[in-house]
Amino acid sequence: MRRWGLTLPLTGVALDAQADLVRRAEAAGYTDLWSGETSGPDGFTPLAFAAAATESARLGTGVVGVFQRGPALLAQQAAALADGSGGRFALGIGASSDRIVAGWNRIPFERPLSRVSETVDFLRAAFAGERTETGFRLEQPPAEPPPIVLAALRGRMLRLAVAKGDGAFTNFLPLSGLPRVVEQLEGAPEGFELLCRFFCLPGEREQVEPLARFMFSSYVTVPVYAAFYRWLGHGEAIAEMCAAWEGKDRKRAAEAAPWRLIEDMFILGSPEEMHERIDEFVAGGITLPVLTPITTPDKLGELIEALGPGP
Repeated sequence: MRRWGLTLPLTGVALDAQADLVRRAEAAGYTDLWSGETSGPDGFTPLAFAAAATESARLGTGVVGVFQRGPALLAQQAAALADGSGGRFALGIGASSDRIVAGWNRIPFERPLSRVSETVDFLRAAFAGERTETGFRLEQPPAEPPPIVLAALRGRMLRLAVAKGDGAFTNFLPLSGLPRVVEQLEGAPEGFELLCRFFCLPGEREQVEPLARFMFSSYVTVPVYAAFYRWLGHGEAIAEMCAAWEGKDRKRAAEAAPWRLIEDMFILGSPEEMHERIDEFVAGGITLPVLTPITTPDKLGELIEALGPGP
């Protein structure tokens, strides 16, 4: 079965008004609904609403951070959603970023690889109904332990996902960088998933360029994403943009965002062109594209259906 995902929550639509759009997505063939967690709703609440509005779609956190929540609370939230969705839940976790963890939440962003690894070990024990080394035990473990997917951009985290996870979730990935990511997954077990979030901006270049430049410059200047792009070999291409952002010149940073990388990463154009581009990523190794359609609320349902997986 071809898996096809949609990002929740849907931009510009109140949580209590998303049920019809979520049902339309499921009817259009979307198999998965994966939440984001940045400065909007948390990663769990939109999935709880979606669980009540859907029948078969898998619900995943894509992703929630291991620094902002302790492992026991993560286990409780995951078990609750697994129970409330009839076992349709998958837990995506990650280190998040220094900007979110240290900047916004004032939590030291230290040893992210170790923190993720230790959290996976804790969750595996908790989901199995065991008492963890901290003395915690779930009152009602999930009937089936939910899959654990790790947010992973570069080598060590990708290899940790292979060693301990059921999948890896990448983001803001240019097509030219996909082979380098895939080669880190050598030896992955059968059924291992590679998820990627795709930002879909319909329209011609002159229509989407301002927003695309803003999004690219605001994301790729975050230290973990800047390191990702340098790891992919694009350090020189993003240097001017990162320097402008560091100097708090947001306008110049957007102007300096390299268009060739923007085109390589965003999904642009007509629905037909966007489908062709996503198919290139799938052919290169992405097993689950998770789409973020970006348009006005009144056109969102139509765009969701147009970007569905098709027959």
